[in-house]
Amino acid sequence: MGEGTELARIIEGCRSGDAEAFAQIVDMYAGRCYGYFYRLTSDRDLSEELLSELFLRLVEKIRSYKGGAFESWLFRVSANIFHDHLRGRQRRKKLLDGRRTELELRPTGDRKSDDKDEKLDKLQIQLNRLDADTRELIVLRFYSGLSFKEIADQRSEPIGTALSKLHRGLKKLRELMEG
Repeated sequence: MGEGTELARIIEGCRSGDAEAFAQIVDMYAGRCYGYFYRLTSDRDLSEELLSELFLRLVEKIRSYKGGAFESWLFRVSANIFHDHLRGRQRRKKLLDGRRTELELRPTGDRKSDDKDEKLDKLQIQLNRLDADTRELIVLRFYSGLSFKEIADQRSEPIGTALSKLHRGLKKLRELMEG
């Protein structure tokens, strides 16, 4: 049985309320979705909370999935959860500024970590300096692995717009990383 056929079987199981099918979806996507939330929030507890919300919402909304790329649909639901969180708490700026300050003030000289960890920390700091929209585009493309078309479809914008925004965002991120 092919991967697409297997996923279709699992989704049908979810639609009929099969707990084992939901467990399989969680097993398949929890890591990537957690990573998506973590890259957007830089907060492990909040990322776990948003991940839990995603899978609760998945139980409620699986019947609204009408076919097509399941991952794209799942990350659209994830993005909606993230945006709901930002709107619902009226803390978008406070959240991003507070985390950015925390990361910038973290002492780096005392840390005993390898080069890779330090580069990842620097990447996270610089990602947090970008506006939320640009950061989300970069995370969707490079961390969540969505295609340009899937990103454009999710955001309801032409693919050229998504490409140009991503290009500008990457250029800005590169400048921040080199600076």
